Amino acid sequence: MLQETDDNELVRLFKQHIDREKAFTTIVKRYQERIYWQIRRMVVRHEDADDVMQHVFIKAWNGLDNFREDAKLFTWLYRIAVNESLTYLEQQKKRSAVSIDDLGDALENKLSSEKGFDEKQAMWKLQKAIQQLPEKQRVVFNLRYFDEMSYDQMSEVLETSVGALKASYHHAVKKIEDYILNH
Repeated sequence: MLQETDDNELVRLFKQHIDREKAFTTIVKRYQERIYWQIRRMVVRHEDADDVMQHVFIKAWNGLDNFREDAKLFTWLYRIAVNESLTYLEQQKKRSAVSIDDLGDALENKLSSEKGFDEKQAMWKLQKAIQQLPEKQRVVFNLRYFDEMSYDQMSEVLETSVGALKASYHHAVKKIEDYILNH
């Protein structure tokens, strides 16, 4: 059964065209929820996250034959998800002609319009604070706080030094604290 197969074996089956569709389906089932939530925290709306996730798995399907396996499969998929999310946000910014400074407000407005939004609840307040962060800090905070990703893993995904990631996370936490205390 492919569900119990490790990632390296799934990649091998995919590359050798042995049960290619089954191998890829297993990869998708294994990682879709974690990748969805990473994307959702970046783009906010469910519909947008679904669109971005489709792009992620299309890119994964098209690129898996060339996957060098010098990184873990999950890290490679996460990198695609982060890049696709950033590309989506950049396209949204261009389409709406929103300045980078106003992007946080635009994302906060999307969040406020989500079903079940309650400004008084701590998680909603945290989400509003996160949406105010610059893109890079928002990504780093989400990976560290919600996904509990180590700095070494984040360094692989974001192709950034551990020191820079620690600094980004520290600044993000400080800004979130300030936002929560003052709103």
